Amino acid sequence: MASKAFKINLKIWRQKGPSEKGQMKDYSLDTVFPEMSFLEMLDVLNENLIAEGEDPIAFDHDCREGICGSCGLMIDGLAHGPHRKTTTCQLHMRSFNDGDTIYIEPWRAKAFPVIKDLMVDRSAFDSIMGAGGFISVNTGSAPDANEIPISKDVSNEAMNAAECIGCGACVASCKNASAMLFTSAKVSHMGTLPQGQPERMRRVQAMVKAMDEAGFGNCSNTEACEAQCPKGISITNIAKMNADYLKSTVVSEVQL
Repeated sequence: MASKAFKINLKIWRQKGPSEKGQMKDYSLDTVFPEMSFLEMLDVLNENLIAEGEDPIAFDHDCREGICGSCGLMIDGLAHGPHRKTTTCQLHMRSFNDGDTIYIEPWRAKAFPVIKDLMVDRSAFDSIMGAGGFISVNTGSAPDANEIPISKDVSNEAMNAAECIGCGACVASCKNASAMLFTSAKVSHMGTLPQGQPERMRRVQAMVKAMDEAGFGNCSNTEACEAQCPKGISITNIAKMNADYLKSTVVSEVQL
């Protein structure tokens, strides 16, 4: 039996460009079905707007499978919406009821300037990755790497950190717009494995410096980042990064 359509009211942030003044605008949809994804709902809204001669709402997306991190939106004040460990593209309209009013906004952070409507520029994350999110030392070919013994605990720790998809939900949910969870996940991923050890101290200093220069705030210690992270990245990574950073500072002073 076909699902019954219902109506929702939408309050969506509209902004023509980075230097333009934005505002919330009201929309409504009468043909919303429970099995629709949130992004499919926005697609339908855009089809209606185009048919009416209006500018469609710009929003970022790519894989629509919860693995690329492009689809980040603030939905009713929550990064990616009401469900934990769920990206916006994995959120379905069955999570809402007939007659609901939904507020949709872009990530709010100085380091993530609005490009248009719900799209933001997240290239600040690229600058952090470019500063140290890689291994440049010679680790040999793939077979050589496979010969390095790595315990199950270490590999699990590294892979858990590597689950970060760089969506920016941690920044958007933090009252200080901190990128500590993202940065620490990348530091932990690289610094936990044997191949990442030679550059471990240099890496953490470079990535933290890039994070600060990009304009992100300090950690607020509220754990909002972990609560809203669609991949459940643990804040224990922040503690590990802070410990590594302190150690790297001491090592640098001794070397000087």
